[in-house]
Amino acid sequence: MVAGAPLSASADFIGDSKASLETRNYYFNRDFRQVGAAQNKTEEWAQGLILRYESGYTRGPVGVGVDAIGLLGIKLDSSPDRTGTGLLKSDREAPHRAQDEYGEVGVTGKIKVSDNTLKVGTLIPKLPVAFSNDSRLLPQTFRGGWLNSTEIDNLSVDLGRLDRVNLRNSSDYEAMAVYNGVSRNIRLGRHLDSEKFNFGGATYKWSPDLSTSYYYGGLEDIYKQHYLTLNHVWNVTKGQALKSDVRFARSVDDGESNVDNRALQAMFTYSLGGHAFGLGYQRMDGDTGFANINGTDAYLVNLVQINDFGNQDEKSWQARYDYNFAALGIPGLTFMTRYISGDDVVVRGRSGAGKEWERDSELGYVIQSGPLKNLGIRWKNASMRSNFTSDIDENRLILTYTVALW
Repeated sequence: MVAGAPLSASADFIGDSKASLETRNYYFNRDFRQVGAAQNKTEEWAQGLILRYESGYTRGPVGVGVDAIGLLGIKLDSSPDRTGTGLLKSDREAPHRAQDEYGEVGVTGKIKVSDNTLKVGTLIPKLPVAFSNDSRLLPQTFRGGWLNSTEIDNLSVDLGRLDRVNLRNSSDYEAMAVYNGVSRNIRLGRHLDSEKFNFGGATYKWSPDLSTSYYYGGLEDIYKQHYLTLNHVWNVTKGQALKSDVRFARSVDDGESNVDNRALQAMFTYSLGGHAFGLGYQRMDGDTGFANINGTDAYLVNLVQINDFGNQDEKSWQARYDYNFAALGIPGLTFMTRYISGDDVVVRGRSGAGKEWERDSELGYVIQSGPLKNLGIRWKNASMRSNFTSDIDENRLILTYTVALW
């Protein structure tokens, strides 16, 4: 029995493991509509490869496992006057030139005791206070430790610390900073970045259709954030439902910064057959705009293709329409369009409030059967206009294919 124990343990470790390879072919074009500017557009084409491996756990009261991810980005087309799409890594010696390739390998050790799992190493969090960005060629990754517990029915608890971030177009881990673009109007003191982001929170599912959560996130010496969410689905009748997504975030300084923001948001979506109609509202109050780790997606209902409408004092609304062509007998084909308008932005150094709007459309198709099953193609088009930053027209064409290796 003793001699056979290692084989029994490794059977779960190996037998429950899985691996997949995802390929992304990504074309990105952003026109700033600025005649005579030093750079009036960004345009690049690249190939991404994402290899994922997840082991099972060894048997016994304490299960041990390991996960790994391999990321590789390859330049297909770029030039010094068109860089900056976020697809490719800049060359250290020539910042306006993209490297031919870049990548990383991340390893995560994991320990499982009952329904408690601790992961240490490379992490890709999807939490309200730290939402990894995966909108380009390769996903953003972090380094740290993360404990998740589902010991109590319907309750999921998270606790952890991040100490380094690897941006979506980088292969270097670095200290974390707060995003301070456009009109966030955040002022920093001595601490420009931090090596400690502590987080914790819980989600409770009151019923199959109702859940609430509270999360805390703090970038040491820069900001602290408290985040509340409520999600509810009301099944009106067969084929009809109303989904409610309500969020509130309170961000304050932690040290010498001036971070002070209250973000109230709500998105309501009514679905009817293949149709979905959405209305959203987002309001920023306080001395600054929304606070989030630089490079992450701001967890806001009006985070869209180009903008997130999270500037100081900005009030924005969204109208959205989706259609799933499966209702017409064409599964895999989807369409989305939306319009977002924001105003009352505090723009430093100028009089009058800032205003902006964005219009997005997306058409996607995933092949459902045959030798090319799971091959997906998406076209994303967006236009943004603003009286305090650059106007933008943008197109993205993305081909994806994922194959299970075992």
